[in-house]
Amino acid sequence: MTHVVTYDDALRDLESRVPSRMVPDLRRITALADLLGNPQRGYPSIHITGTNGKTSVARMVTALLGALRIRAGTYTSPHLQSVRERIRVAGQPISQEDFAQVHAGLAPLAAIVDGSQEAHSERVTYFEVLTAMAYWWFADHPVDVGVFEVGMGGTWDATNLVRGEVAVVTPVAVDHPELGATPAEVAVEKAGIIKSEATVVLAEQSPDVLAVIEARAAREHARVVRAGAEVALEERHLAVGGQVLTLRAGTRTYTDVFVPLHGAHQADNAVLALGALSAFLGGLEAVDDQVVREGFAAIEVPGRLEVVHRDPTVLLDGAHNPAGAVRTAEAIEEAFDFRDLIMVVGCLADKDVAGILRAFRALPSHVVVTRPPSPRAAALDRLESTARQVWSGTGVAVERAGAVEEALDKAIGVAGRLDAVVVTGSLYLVGAARQCYLPVDP
Repeated sequence: MTHVVTYDDALRDLESRVPSRMVPDLRRITALADLLGNPQRGYPSIHITGTNGKTSVARMVTALLGALRIRAGTYTSPHLQSVRERIRVAGQPISQEDFAQVHAGLAPLAAIVDGSQEAHSERVTYFEVLTAMAYWWFADHPVDVGVFEVGMGGTWDATNLVRGEVAVVTPVAVDHPELGATPAEVAVEKAGIIKSEATVVLAEQSPDVLAVIEARAAREHARVVRAGAEVALEERHLAVGGQVLTLRAGTRTYTDVFVPLHGAHQADNAVLALGALSAFLGGLEAVDDQVVREGFAAIEVPGRLEVVHRDPTVLLDGAHNPAGAVRTAEAIEEAFDFRDLIMVVGCLADKDVAGILRAFRALPSHVVVTRPPSPRAAALDRLESTARQVWSGTGVAVERAGAVEEALDKAIGVAGRLDAVVVTGSLYLVGAARQCYLPVDP
């Protein structure tokens, strides 16, 4: 009897492929893509890198393309609740059945690469398998364009086999220590996605980062479209459930654009998304104002200042580095008016935990630290010790909880109807909290 490979089988295989270390190497994904016939070369692509905002920009670009009836395959990472979130066509996640089928077709090829010299003593990794699945599934549908978010860095990322006619670089800061100790060092890796004669849509950057990216663009004869210059935010006003923007790209200006997301950083992300759309289409002269409004209004980005409960309000935000935490703190102060704020915080061990917590120092009256559900989570003793140092002398109470559910119970127990609970510090933590309030199939 033939064994039917199930979705659970696929998940087990993926989990067995989580690498023990990060190695800058494209040999395995290149060999796997070659065996597949390089499906990622069959459609144009918009490739997104940077430190913060990548998923939001990817979702915005997908929504804008959808409003134009352009079918996009979107690949993002990490996921919050289900690995299927990472691979989407026209905004819809791949089904369990399709996921299992694509994985089953890919598995024998991954096994070939596992045993080849390209493997270099390492099996094809979790991320490489998922990336190859996205390459293949998008080609099989087929899609009109691929929207790919870099997993980490750029040069050595498994997504860097895409055509990349449009490269988007969101703000660059220090996050993963493997990528560099300064923003300029990190920018070298991020700039690695810029392909020959591509168009680069570039967020406002520090001068040292800008110099690195512009140098790479010049070497590749790539055109640079700069936020604040060729594309720009002209006006921004707060609105119920989000903000209303006036955006300019080239000669076109779009007014009364409602974006159902909070924070000035999401307005900046909207500028990049509109710039990416313009670069992909070769201009926006034929794009009606109402189409742009419809696209932005349809955006959903779970886990980014997302309200998942009322009385008290529970907000989820995946800020997981100091730069992202600063923007989140600013957005909370701007968009919400709570009496007291109780924070549930957890971080991964390789993050700047103190830097993340310091960004929120002025906000909470009570803090609950907990471990995100990840083997890479920072130790609870470290989290508690760091939190007590950050909030020392402020009168802010700090306590610990061993599990996410316990942390939420403690925070809710402290909060009144006019207060809010904010869950932040890690996308893994946010995903677990979201599963408590808005459960989905894995």
